[in-house]
Amino acid sequence: LMKKSPKKKKIYLASFFIALFLFVLAGCGQKAQNIPAKRVTVSLTHTKTIPTFFFHGWGSSANAETQMANAAKKVGVSNTIIQADVSKNGTVKLKGTIPKNAKNPIIKVNLEDNQSGKTSYVKDVITAISNKYHYAKINLVGHSMGNLQIANYINENYDNKKLPKINKVVSIAGHYDGYLGEEAGQKAKIKNKKTGEPDIYSDGFKQLLPLRKHYPRQIEVLNIYGNKEDGSNSDGSVSVASVQSYKYLINGRAKSYREVEIKGKNAQHSKLHENKEVDKLLIDFLWKE
Repeated sequence: LMKKSPKKKKIYLASFFIALFLFVLAGCGQKAQNIPAKRVTVSLTHTKTIPTFFFHGWGSSANAETQMANAAKKVGVSNTIIQADVSKNGTVKLKGTIPKNAKNPIIKVNLEDNQSGKTSYVKDVITAISNKYHYAKINLVGHSMGNLQIANYINENYDNKKLPKINKVVSIAGHYDGYLGEEAGQKAKIKNKKTGEPDIYSDGFKQLLPLRKHYPRQIEVLNIYGNKEDGSNSDGSVSVASVQSYKYLINGRAKSYREVEIKGKNAQHSKLHENKEVDKLLIDFLWKE
Protein backbone atom coordinates (compact mmCIF):
# COMPACT_ATOMS: atom_id res chain seq x y z
CA LEU A 1 0.00 0.00 0.00
CA MET A 2 1.17 3.49 -0.79
CA LYS A 3 1.55 5.84 2.16
CA LYS A 4 -0.10 9.26 2.00
CA SER A 5 2.35 12.09 1.63
CA PRO A 6 2.60 14.74 4.40
CA LYS A 7 1.12 17.32 2.00
CA LYS A 8 -1.97 15.17 1.34
CA LYS A 9 -2.41 14.61 5.10
CA LYS A 10 -2.38 18.37 5.63
CA ILE A 11 -4.99 18.84 2.88
CA TYR A 12 -7.25 16.15 4.39
CA LEU A 13 -6.92 17.65 7.87
CA ALA A 14 -7.63 21.14 6.59
CA SER A 15 -10.71 19.88 4.74
CA PHE A 16 -11.90 18.08 7.88
CA PHE A 17 -11.60 21.20 10.07
CA ILE A 18 -13.28 23.40 7.44
CA ALA A 19 -16.18 20.92 7.25
CA LEU A 20 -16.40 20.79 11.05
CA PHE A 21 -16.38 24.62 11.25
CA LEU A 22 -19.16 24.89 8.65
CA PHE A 23 -21.22 22.25 10.49
CA VAL A 24 -20.93 24.12 13.82
CA LEU A 25 -21.65 27.43 12.10
CA ALA A 26 -24.77 25.99 10.50
CA GLY A 27 -25.91 24.72 13.90
CA CYS A 28 -25.44 28.16 15.46
CA GLY A 29 -27.29 29.77 12.60
CA GLN A 30 -30.17 27.35 13.09
CA LYS A 31 -30.36 28.22 16.79
CA ALA A 32 -30.28 31.93 16.01
CA GLN A 33 -33.17 31.49 13.60
CA ASN A 34 -35.27 29.81 16.29
CA ILE A 35 -34.96 32.65 18.82
CA PRO A 36 -37.50 35.04 17.27
CA ALA A 37 -40.10 32.27 17.00
CA LYS A 38 -39.77 31.56 20.72
CA ARG A 39 -40.11 35.25 21.57
CA VAL A 40 -43.27 35.57 19.51
CA THR A 41 -44.80 32.55 21.23
CA VAL A 42 -44.13 34.05 24.67
CA SER A 43 -45.62 37.43 23.78
CA LEU A 44 -48.78 35.79 22.48
CA THR A 45 -49.55 33.95 25.72
CA HIS A 46 -51.48 36.99 26.98
CA THR A 47 -53.97 36.79 24.12
CA LYS A 48 -55.24 33.51 25.61
CA THR A 49 -56.03 35.20 28.93
CA ILE A 50 -58.92 37.60 29.53
CA PRO A 51 -58.28 40.24 32.21
CA THR A 52 -61.14 41.77 34.21
CA PHE A 53 -61.29 45.48 35.08
CA PHE A 54 -63.25 46.66 38.13
CA PHE A 55 -64.57 50.26 38.19
CA HIS A 56 -65.85 51.74 41.46
CA GLY A 57 -68.70 54.16 42.14
CA TRP A 58 -69.02 57.89 42.89
CA GLY A 59 -66.77 59.14 45.70
CA SER A 60 -65.34 55.65 46.15
CA SER A 61 -62.03 53.90 45.46
CA ALA A 62 -60.47 50.55 44.62
CA ASN A 63 -61.23 49.48 48.19
CA ALA A 64 -64.81 48.85 47.03
CA GLU A 65 -63.46 46.23 44.62
CA THR A 66 -61.25 44.36 47.09
CA GLN A 67 -63.90 41.99 48.47
CA MET A 68 -64.98 40.83 45.01
CA ALA A 69 -61.43 40.49 43.69
CA ASN A 70 -60.26 38.55 46.75
CA ALA A 71 -63.27 36.23 46.54
CA ALA A 72 -62.24 35.30 42.99
CA LYS A 73 -58.66 34.66 44.06
CA LYS A 74 -59.74 32.64 47.10
CA VAL A 75 -61.69 30.10 45.02
CA GLY A 76 -58.85 29.86 42.49
CA VAL A 77 -60.46 31.32 39.36
CA SER A 78 -57.82 34.10 39.39
CA ASN A 79 -54.28 34.17 40.74
CA THR A 80 -53.31 37.77 40.02
CA ILE A 81 -54.67 41.08 41.32
CA ILE A 82 -53.07 44.43 40.53
CA GLN A 83 -54.21 48.04 40.99
CA ALA A 84 -54.29 50.77 38.36
CA ASP A 85 -54.23 54.31 39.77
CA VAL A 86 -55.63 56.88 37.34
CA SER A 87 -54.76 60.53 37.97
CA LYS A 88 -57.03 63.48 37.17
CA ASN A 89 -55.21 64.04 33.88
CA GLY A 90 -55.55 60.37 32.88
CA THR A 91 -52.04 59.18 33.73
CA VAL A 92 -52.09 55.51 34.75
CA LYS A 93 -49.71 54.00 37.30
CA LEU A 94 -49.76 50.25 37.88
CA LYS A 95 -49.18 48.74 41.29
CA GLY A 96 -48.02 45.20 40.68
CA THR A 97 -47.26 43.24 37.52
CA ILE A 98 -49.10 40.55 35.60
CA PRO A 99 -46.88 37.48 35.03
CA LYS A 100 -46.90 35.70 31.65
CA ASN A 101 -48.71 32.68 33.10
CA ALA A 102 -51.34 34.73 34.99
CA LYS A 103 -54.75 33.12 35.35
CA ASN A 104 -57.64 35.55 34.75
CA PRO A 105 -55.82 38.64 36.08
CA ILE A 106 -57.90 41.29 37.85
CA ILE A 107 -57.22 45.03 37.56
CA LYS A 108 -58.72 47.10 40.38
CA VAL A 109 -59.12 50.61 39.00
CA ASN A 110 -58.66 53.51 41.42
CA LEU A 111 -59.74 56.96 40.16
CA GLU A 112 -58.18 60.03 41.77
CA ASP A 113 -61.04 62.07 40.29
CA ASN A 114 -63.81 59.90 41.68
CA GLN A 115 -66.74 62.28 41.25
CA SER A 116 -66.73 63.51 37.64
CA GLY A 117 -67.70 60.24 35.95
CA LYS A 118 -65.37 61.01 33.02
CA THR A 119 -65.53 58.28 30.39
CA SER A 120 -61.98 58.93 29.21
CA TYR A 121 -60.60 57.35 32.40
CA VAL A 122 -61.95 53.97 31.30
CA LYS A 123 -60.19 54.28 27.95
CA ASP A 124 -56.99 55.50 29.64
CA VAL A 125 -56.64 52.47 31.90
CA ILE A 126 -57.70 49.91 29.26
CA THR A 127 -55.18 51.42 26.82
CA ALA A 128 -52.39 51.40 29.42
CA ILE A 129 -52.92 47.73 30.26
CA SER A 130 -53.36 46.72 26.60
CA ASN A 131 -50.18 48.51 25.51
CA LYS A 132 -48.16 46.67 28.12
CA TYR A 133 -49.74 43.20 27.98
CA HIS A 134 -51.45 43.07 24.55
CA TYR A 135 -54.79 41.51 25.45
CA ALA A 136 -57.26 40.65 22.70
CA LYS A 137 -60.33 40.51 24.98
CA ILE A 138 -61.35 42.03 28.31
CA ASN A 139 -64.13 41.82 30.90
CA LEU A 140 -65.58 44.91 32.59
CA VAL A 141 -67.24 45.09 36.03
CA GLY A 142 -68.81 48.27 37.36
CA HIS A 143 -70.54 49.43 40.51
CA SER A 144 -72.88 52.45 40.47
CA MET A 145 -71.17 55.33 38.61
CA GLY A 146 -68.60 52.88 37.21
CA ASN A 147 -71.38 51.36 35.11
CA LEU A 148 -72.20 54.67 33.46
CA GLN A 149 -68.53 55.18 32.66
CA ILE A 150 -68.40 51.70 31.12
CA ALA A 151 -71.63 52.23 29.13
CA ASN A 152 -70.41 55.58 27.81
CA TYR A 153 -67.03 54.04 26.96
CA ILE A 154 -68.82 51.41 24.86
CA ASN A 155 -71.01 54.11 23.31
CA GLU A 156 -67.97 56.17 22.29
CA ASN A 157 -65.55 53.38 21.30
CA TYR A 158 -67.68 50.53 19.93
CA ASP A 159 -66.01 50.75 16.48
CA ASN A 160 -62.42 51.39 17.66
CA LYS A 161 -60.52 48.33 16.43
CA LYS A 162 -57.33 49.38 18.21
CA LEU A 163 -58.97 48.59 21.56
CA PRO A 164 -59.49 45.03 22.86
CA LYS A 165 -62.91 43.46 22.34
CA ILE A 166 -65.21 43.35 25.34
CA ASN A 167 -66.06 39.78 26.27
CA LYS A 168 -68.36 40.16 29.31
CA VAL A 169 -69.87 43.03 31.29
CA VAL A 170 -71.13 42.85 34.87
CA SER A 171 -73.26 45.79 35.98
CA ILE A 172 -73.90 46.19 39.72
CA ALA A 173 -76.41 48.86 40.82
CA GLY A 174 -76.19 50.87 37.61
CA HIS A 175 -78.36 54.01 37.63
CA TYR A 176 -78.83 54.20 33.86
CA ASP A 177 -82.05 56.20 34.17
CA GLY A 178 -80.94 58.31 37.13
CA TYR A 179 -80.52 57.80 40.88
CA LEU A 180 -83.08 58.58 43.58
CA GLY A 181 -81.85 62.16 43.85
CA GLU A 182 -83.01 62.86 40.28
CA GLU A 183 -86.59 63.20 39.07
CA ALA A 184 -86.36 60.36 36.55
CA GLY A 185 -84.52 58.20 39.07
CA GLN A 186 -87.38 58.67 41.53
CA LYS A 187 -90.43 58.54 39.30
CA ALA A 188 -89.52 56.48 36.21
CA LYS A 189 -91.15 53.09 35.78
CA ILE A 190 -90.55 50.39 33.22
CA LYS A 191 -93.49 50.82 30.85
CA ASN A 192 -92.58 47.85 28.65
CA LYS A 193 -91.12 44.85 30.48
CA LYS A 194 -90.35 43.07 27.23
CA THR A 195 -88.06 45.85 25.97
CA GLY A 196 -87.10 47.46 29.29
CA GLU A 197 -88.16 50.92 28.13
CA PRO A 198 -88.81 53.43 30.95
CA ASP A 199 -91.63 55.99 30.80
CA ILE A 200 -89.28 58.89 31.70
CA TYR A 201 -85.79 59.45 30.27
CA SER A 202 -83.05 61.05 32.37
CA ASP A 203 -80.40 63.16 30.60
CA GLY A 204 -77.85 60.40 31.15
CA PHE A 205 -80.20 57.85 29.63
CA LYS A 206 -80.76 60.01 26.54
CA GLN A 207 -76.99 60.24 26.09
CA LEU A 208 -76.76 56.45 26.00
CA LEU A 209 -79.61 55.86 23.53
CA PRO A 210 -77.21 55.43 20.55
CA LEU A 211 -76.18 52.13 22.17
CA ARG A 212 -79.45 50.71 20.83
CA LYS A 213 -77.94 50.83 17.35
CA HIS A 214 -74.40 49.69 18.03
CA TYR A 215 -74.14 47.75 21.30
CA PRO A 216 -71.50 45.10 20.44
CA ARG A 217 -73.12 41.75 19.70
CA GLN A 218 -70.33 39.62 21.21
CA ILE A 219 -70.82 40.96 24.77
CA GLU A 220 -72.48 38.82 27.45
CA VAL A 221 -74.16 40.93 30.14
CA LEU A 222 -75.06 40.26 33.78
CA ASN A 223 -77.14 43.04 35.37
CA ILE A 224 -77.27 42.82 39.21
CA TYR A 225 -79.45 45.10 41.31
CA GLY A 226 -80.58 45.42 44.90
CA ASN A 227 -84.01 45.64 46.48
CA LYS A 228 -84.05 46.33 50.20
CA GLU A 229 -87.72 45.27 50.31
CA ASP A 230 -88.54 48.28 52.48
CA GLY A 231 -91.22 49.63 50.17
CA SER A 232 -88.86 51.88 48.18
CA ASN A 233 -88.34 49.30 45.40
CA SER A 234 -84.67 50.30 45.41
CA ASP A 235 -81.30 49.65 47.02
CA GLY A 236 -81.60 52.96 48.87
CA SER A 237 -79.82 54.94 46.14
CA VAL A 238 -80.96 53.44 42.84
CA SER A 239 -84.43 52.22 41.89
CA VAL A 240 -85.02 48.79 40.41
CA ALA A 241 -86.53 50.47 37.32
CA SER A 242 -83.41 52.57 36.72
CA VAL A 243 -81.19 49.49 36.75
CA GLN A 244 -83.58 47.49 34.56
CA SER A 245 -83.62 50.25 31.92
CA TYR A 246 -80.20 48.95 30.79
CA LYS A 247 -82.12 46.26 28.91
CA TYR A 248 -83.62 48.91 26.62
CA LEU A 249 -80.18 50.34 25.82
CA ILE A 250 -78.82 46.92 24.91
CA ASN A 251 -81.88 46.43 22.63
CA GLY A 252 -81.51 42.66 22.29
CA ARG A 253 -78.11 43.07 20.64
CA ALA A 254 -75.92 41.49 23.33
CA LYS A 255 -74.92 37.84 23.01
CA SER A 256 -76.75 37.25 26.28
CA TYR A 257 -78.49 39.36 28.92
CA ARG A 258 -79.52 38.36 32.43
CA GLU A 259 -80.91 40.32 35.38
CA VAL A 260 -80.51 39.17 38.99
CA GLU A 261 -82.20 40.79 41.98
CA ILE A 262 -80.52 40.72 45.40
CA LYS A 263 -83.00 41.12 48.28
CA GLY A 264 -82.87 42.26 51.91
CA LYS A 265 -80.58 44.41 54.06
CA ASN A 266 -77.43 43.28 52.29
CA ALA A 267 -78.92 44.49 49.00
CA GLN A 268 -78.26 48.10 50.08
CA HIS A 269 -76.37 50.07 47.40
CA SER A 270 -72.88 50.06 48.97
CA LYS A 271 -73.28 46.63 50.54
CA LEU A 272 -73.73 45.02 47.12
CA HIS A 273 -69.97 45.04 46.49
CA GLU A 274 -69.45 43.32 49.85
CA ASN A 275 -72.15 40.71 49.27
CA LYS A 276 -71.19 37.01 49.06
CA GLU A 277 -74.17 36.31 46.83
CA VAL A 278 -72.82 38.89 44.37
CA ASP A 279 -69.34 37.32 44.64
CA LYS A 280 -70.72 33.95 43.58
CA LEU A 281 -72.70 35.45 40.69
CA LEU A 282 -69.56 37.20 39.45
CA ILE A 283 -67.38 34.11 39.72
CA ASP A 284 -69.89 31.84 37.98
CA PHE A 285 -70.62 34.31 35.19
CA LEU A 286 -67.08 35.51 34.45
CA TRP A 287 -64.97 32.43 34.99
CA LYS A 288 -67.02 29.24 35.17
CA GLU A 289 -68.37 27.79 31.97
